[in-house]
Amino acid sequence: MPVKRKHALRRPKSGTSPDQGDDLSLTSARRYEAFGRVMAALASEAEFIESCRDLTWWRGADHSWHIEWRDGPYASEVADLLADHVRDPDYDGSLVTRAGPSDGASAVLDVMGVRFELRAVDPMGRAGVRARPGLWRLAEALDTTRRTNTRHPWEELLGG
Repeated sequence: MPVKRKHALRRPKSGTSPDQGDDLSLTSARRYEAFGRVMAALASEAEFIESCRDLTWWRGADHSWHIEWRDGPYASEVADLLADHVRDPDYDGSLVTRAGPSDGASAVLDVMGVRFELRAVDPMGRAGVRARPGLWRLAEALDTTRRTNTRHPWEELLGG
């Protein structure tokens, strides 16, 4: 029985790459690296993730990133959070600069040369999120120093 082999596509002899202009260029790689750093900074802030509803993101027509959420902190507070948390150990200073005005509903940032537009829909602010009753918060659930008459959520999970 003859075995068929698959051969890789060959580069044209003109010296141009077949993926030139493709979405995998170096500038596109920088866009996705900046997006990854921003999302990692947001994910490291449990209070932000817990307080937001409908967190969405998409790439804009000009290759910028748009991030939008309901409830949760103000856009200016998220911009401050990103300025503090998006860092590179090989680079002194922040990788985030303000690229426009920021207020409670929107903020525009430049992260590693990539434009980010933040938009908060019906924000409550961080203080409002902390004061909102009835919200199950991870920090409170993991607080082992607080004594209560009922079992802690982590005790329920671990069966203790």
